[in-house]
Amino acid sequence: MIGRDEARRALSNYVETPVALLMGRMGLTPNIVTIIGLLIAVVAAYLIGVGLWWAGGLVTLFAGIFDMFDGALARMTGRASDFGALLDSTIDRVSEAVVLLGVLAYYIANDNDIGALLVYGALVGSIMVSYMRARSEGLGIECKVGVMQRPERVALTGLGLIVAHWIPVVMLIVLGVITALTIFTAIHRLTHSWRMLETEDRGT
Repeated sequence: MIGRDEARRALSNYVETPVALLMGRMGLTPNIVTIIGLLIAVVAAYLIGVGLWWAGGLVTLFAGIFDMFDGALARMTGRASDFGALLDSTIDRVSEAVVLLGVLAYYIANDNDIGALLVYGALVGSIMVSYMRARSEGLGIECKVGVMQRPERVALTGLGLIVAHWIPVVMLIVLGVITALTIFTAIHRLTHSWRMLETEDRGT
């Protein structure tokens, strides 16, 4: 069975690097690629909001794949910067929220209160997962643990939307799973950071 690290290396070798090289030849900068990724997410949100879930799901998956290229381009062109990393992380959060906004808009327009509440839960859980990593790394702790990180959330959302275009209840299930597992991941990261801090305190 292919693990997360092996899959990541395969994507880097066979997808990220060739596409990043092409973008570099086209004169694109990493920050421009980051902004383009956000615009793609806006398109996905619009499609979802008007009920074209299958199309919105495909665009969501494409936006998730596209998000890999800014970092690869920055490394390959020597344009990696602290601001670029900050912009990338910020846009990632905004893009995820924008896609969920499209789902929320659809549920509100169709008077689906349960769907709206699940979107809220998924958004809060996703924010907490990202916040726990950022806050922990601010304290000098590497915190990438957890089962529901951003790639998993994007993939699950995109695939869920495609299937839910024909079987609507699937999206409710997907949102429930994301909500539950993001909360679990946030707690996992909190306990991980607590243990690391306790270890450091005992070592001083």
